[in-house]
Amino acid sequence: MRKYQSDKRIEGYSPLTLKTYGYQYDLLTRYLGDVNIREITTDNLKQYLGEAAEQLKPSSSGHRIRFVKSLFRWTHEEGFIVKNPASKLKEPKIEKRVPRFLTKHEIEHLRESCQTSRENALFEFFYSTGCRIGEVEKLNREDIDFTGNSVIVHGKGDREREVYFNLRCAIWLKRYLEERKDEDPCLFATERNPIKQMSIDSLRYV
Repeated sequence: MRKYQSDKRIEGYSPLTLKTYGYQYDLLTRYLGDVNIREITTDNLKQYLGEAAEQLKPSSSGHRIRFVKSLFRWTHEEGFIVKNPASKLKEPKIEKRVPRFLTKHEIEHLRESCQTSRENALFEFFYSTGCRIGEVEKLNREDIDFTGNSVIVHGKGDREREVYFNLRCAIWLKRYLEERKDEDPCLFATERNPIKQMSIDSLRYV
């Protein structure tokens, strides 16, 4: 697994994806037990994924299958196994749903619920840029260009893209940064000592 993760890191997989794959690997090895990888069959994998599918949503089941396929494809390409037992596995069909969006009233209610400059800055930044939470987590103060109200974010596969934020967001960002007493370079910081960059979990909680 360490060799697999090293290769995927070189390919540009995000730390979050690698962490998720590590969790999926633990689930797989706990189910299969102490077995030689060359002895794992397609039926073993189908049984594992079939039992999991009874308890998971199709989207979660799909994530698990993609990891298994990725792991065994790499294992086969690297020569650890002669035949890939995961080559014929299929992902579940997922119904496409119309995305739900917030109404103007809901947006205003959220704005009113913000109690601190950090909460306001976070909300306005997410709302005006449309950034993913993993992109926001990585940002530093120096990444923000207040002249053009823009920022370069690093998305999936470390791909760069430029996003823009509105004047309301710029005002709250400046106010939040001016109020901070710490010297940490991160854009959004924890409020308790030791001051450090907010994690995805803490961003999601706010």
